[in-house]
Formats: sequence, C-alpha cells, structure tokens
Amino acid sequence: MLWFDIIIYILLGIGVFFNLLGGIGLLRFPDVYTRLHAGTKCTTFGSIFVVGSVILIGFKMWFFYFGKNPELATNGSVLAIHSIIALIAILVTNPTGAHAIARAAHKSGVLPTKAVIDELKDNNKPKIKDKKETPVKNKVPARKKTVKKKEEE
Repeated sequence: MLWFDIIIYILLGIGVFFNLLGGIGLLRFPDVYTRLHAGTKCTTFGSIFVVGSVILIGFKMWFFYFGKNPELATNGSVLAIHSIIALIAILVTNPTGAHAIARAAHKSGVLPTKAVIDELKDNNKPKIKDKKETPVKNKVPARKKTVKKKEEE
C-alpha cells in the first residue's frame, strides 16, 4: 500500500505545481491572451494530475476495502466515477471558455502586447458583397409617416 500512496503524492505534487504556475502566469503576464494561455494550459494540466490522484484514492479505497468494509469500498468507487466526470467537464469547458474569452477580447479591439502579426484582423470586418456598397453602422432607416384620413359621413 505504500507504493500506491507514493504515486498519489507524486501526482498531487505535479498537479499543485502546475496550478501554481498558472496562478503565477496570471499575475506576471502582460495581456489577456498570455494570461489566458497560462490560466488554461497550466490549470488544465494541473487538474488532470490532481483529479488523477483523487481517482487513484477512490480505486485504492475500492480495491483494499472491498471485502472488509463494503460501505467504504462503495464510497471509493463513487469518488472515482465522480472525479472522472469532473475531469471530463474540466477538459471540455476550460479550453472552450478560454477560446470564447479570447475571441471576445479580439473582437472588442484588445490587441496582444508586442504583437507583430495579427492574422485575425480582417475577420472582424463585415463582409461586403458589392464593392460599391459600404457598411453603415448605427443607421436606422427612416419610417414613412402614414396619415390616416377619416372619412366623413
């Protein structure tokens, strides 16, 4: 059982290390894009190791206490299953949320610090079908006033 605990502690240490790197990156990096990079890459990778250690704790409870204490063994299997579901949710939502935030920041005009090339610069402009037409922003077409005449009887 000692070697199993050592693996759990190693996974926890790696996970905490990467989560700390993500926190330091959020504080140290200059703009929203590099902060998102640090926040999502490091915390996703760190969360994989932390949740992996929790899964191993659940399997340890299930395997070592299966015949001795069935309630503890059941709690271990439930812990492992819930941790796997949480890990899948983290793996799906963390990069998706970061992509949405980065896209919204780019569309609102936030430029990366010291950026040399902006490959997405032309994607934010509205597409014009005919070159003679120019896009007009915030112009509402005028309504025609209709006057209803009452018929006199």
